[in-house]
Formats: sequence, structure tokens, C-alpha cells
Amino acid sequence: MKTPLKIDFVSDVACPWCAIGLQSLQQALARLGDEVDATIHLRPFELNPDMGGEGEPIASYMKRKYGRSEAEIAQTHEMIRQRGAEVGFTFGPRTHVYNTFDAHRLLWWADLEGKQLPLKLALLRAYFTAGKDVCKYDVLVDAATEAGLDAARAREVLENDWYAKDVREMEKRYRDMGITSVPSIIFDDTYLISGGQPVDVFEGAIREILAKK
Repeated sequence: MKTPLKIDFVSDVACPWCAIGLQSLQQALARLGDEVDATIHLRPFELNPDMGGEGEPIASYMKRKYGRSEAEIAQTHEMIRQRGAEVGFTFGPRTHVYNTFDAHRLLWWADLEGKQLPLKLALLRAYFTAGKDVCKYDVLVDAATEAGLDAARAREVLENDWYAKDVREMEKRYRDMGITSVPSIIFDDTYLISGGQPVDVFEGAIREILAKK
């Protein structure tokens, strides 16, 4: 008999460790198979809520925010690329960091349509694999279409600023909980795991949680 498990996956579209963590989590759940009936809710979190619409070159962004040199940035990107490959996610070349607020609004709508996870994966591929500007409506609408959502409706959501209040309130909720980095994965509103953990770590943690039910 499957044991129900609620999973709140707090993340940002522009977070590489979120892409890795989501892949790892899905693979861990696949390993557990009939042992668990998991429901994943993708929750909004912006790493750069004040980022302008034009974005910022990655090199200057990493230097400004983390004080990293070009060599350190290259090393980090290679580590991320390798970790992504281990879980089947391809990281391609990227030039900029972008504002993701509209992407989160679209994800909110996609949840209502039952297509949130496919859209999240499409957005992560658009940004990290294809290097696209996920602040542009055309890119977001293309991702929505890839996820099986209606393109015209997706554009209507974006152009009318729908779900902005909902996203901001949800983001505030997690900030008030003390979450400052992502991914942050909350199981059954009780257990928290942070970071893009390996598949084995997620599998082991979920087994421990299920054992306590």
C-alpha cells in the first residue's frame, strides 16, 4: 500500500542546484515505486527579486554577489555540469542571470491547470540547457506550450499580471519561515532538506520519513 507524502519544493527557475535537486528527487521517488504516493508542489522563491528586466551577465553577477574570480566561476560551472550529468540534466552555456517573477506567475497558473511540474522542467531546460532569457514572454509561452498548456492563455496570464499577489504572498511565507536559500524541500510540512542532494540522500531521507508514519 502506498504511503501518501506531501512535498513542497521551494525553488527558483534560475537556480542550478534546484534543477539538480528536482531531478534527484524524482529519481529517488521512482526508486521507491509503490512504497510512496508523493505529491510535489513547486513553491516560488526568487534569488534575485530586484534583478532588472535586461538581466545581468553571469560573470559580473557572480563577482558582485559572491566575490568569485573567473577561474572560480569556471570551476563552479564545471562542477554543476558534472552533477547535472549524473542525474540526466544537461547544462549548456549561459550568459546572463534573469528576473524570474513572471516565470513563477506562470507556474502558479500551471498548478491550477495540473501542469506545474512539466512547465517547471520546460523552464529549467529553456534557461539552463538552451540559455534562453526566461524573462521574455515568448520564451515563457514556448515553455508553456511544451508543457501542454494553452499558449494564448499563457500569454494572457503574463500580460495581465495575474497571480502576482499570490506569488508574492507565498514567497513572503517562506522567507518568514527562515528560508534563505534554495532548493529547500519540505516533507509533510515537517521535515526540511536543503540543497541539490544526490539521489541516495533523498531516497534515504524519504524512507526515514515513511517509517515514522
